[in-house]
Amino acid sequence: MKFFKKKSIPQTYQSALQPAEVVELFTRLTLHHQAALLRLISRNLVINTSYGPEMGYDFDYNVDGALIVASPSEELDQSTNPTSVTPESEG
Repeated sequence: MKFFKKKSIPQTYQSALQPAEVVELFTRLTLHHQAALLRLISRNLVINTSYGPEMGYDFDYNVDGALIVASPSEELDQSTNPTSVTPESEG
């Protein structure tokens, strides 16, 4: 009979993966998994556009065929793109 459960080590205290382990894990991911990782990584990403710097989380990451496509989210596109049509500008 076990009276005590083995405590799990918090992830911050676990040893980091070695580079070879990271590459091996990445090769097993599908494009949808990779797009999800990009969404997470984009929190620390600044993208310079013609309208100025944009945060990576302001973009949508989607799989299109064999590629991951990053496009400005609709909110970002309408607020920074001067050529976008808004109900106020239609007249």
